[in-house]
Amino acid sequence: MNFQSRNESETKDIGRTLGERLKCGDVVCLYGELGSGKTMMVKGIASALGIPEQDITSASFTIIAEYDTTIPFYHIDLYRVNSDEVHGLGLQEYLGTEGIAVIEWAERAEAEIPDRSIRVYLNYKGEDSREIVIKYNQDSESCPSG
Repeated sequence: MNFQSRNESETKDIGRTLGERLKCGDVVCLYGELGSGKTMMVKGIASALGIPEQDITSASFTIIAEYDTTIPFYHIDLYRVNSDEVHGLGLQEYLGTEGIAVIEWAERAEAEIPDRSIRVYLNYKGEDSREIVIKYNQDSESCPSG
């Protein structure tokens, strides 16, 4: 699916729509250069899960932020991590489990990402234009009953 976004609000709206479709075990991988809108996309996804927008921030020193919602939400931001360090982060505890994981800078963790992940490419097309391409596998698993 392809979308055009003209501003942060539209990017968040696209993220919210995606977030409304997510279910337990889904992994969303975000790709795009600095300033392409990855964090805005995470804010939109998180809002669909009832997480206030202001609670979602870009990485400073937190690589993995956990949110205790109906379905646990994991915001993983690999901006400050190089590919060689990813394996030691324990990402497998968060990916494809009972929660929803969203990974910014996912290209740094390709070896850790499950095949059935949703891939979102945010392409900077100008100050007021982003192309957002979402590719996802329909074979996502369901939340465990409990």
